[in-house]
Amino acid sequence: MTKSGNEMTQTSNLLCPCGSGKNYQACCEIYHQGQAAPDPESLMRSRYTAFSGSMWQYLLDTWHSSTRPASLGNDDPVEWFKLEVHESSADSDKGKVSFSATFRQAGKWMQLRENSRFLHENGRWYYVDGDAEWVELDPGRNDPCPCGSGKKFKKCCG
Repeated sequence: MTKSGNEMTQTSNLLCPCGSGKNYQACCEIYHQGQAAPDPESLMRSRYTAFSGSMWQYLLDTWHSSTRPASLGNDDPVEWFKLEVHESSADSDKGKVSFSATFRQAGKWMQLRENSRFLHENGRWYYVDGDAEWVELDPGRNDPCPCGSGKKFKKCCG
């Protein structure tokens, strides 16, 4: 699922990596091209898709200036497989999104579980920070594959 921004644009007719069930062009691409996300969940989904496509500038641009790092990039490639949004809310200028993101890095299956915080400023939502937990997954041969295919691990990625 790791795609560069250019590869993402070339495959805009494919399902969006964010898990919305929409194609990329009708989902996260509009935010990647500059349209403001209407709510924290839409921004969070577009940021997940940006992580999966190594769209580092978009991630920096949507990170609130009070907590934004100087740069982004990943020395150890990550394969993002699945996003699950558990809860999202917005109240005036503050928002929250609770999610789990499943990925594989350095041969290990992992899941990021985060309760993220967002601020709305100047007509745009920004990611501020989150309480994150990184969990190593250890799927058994007969367990569902963590990639989200619905197959048993042994018949899919195992």
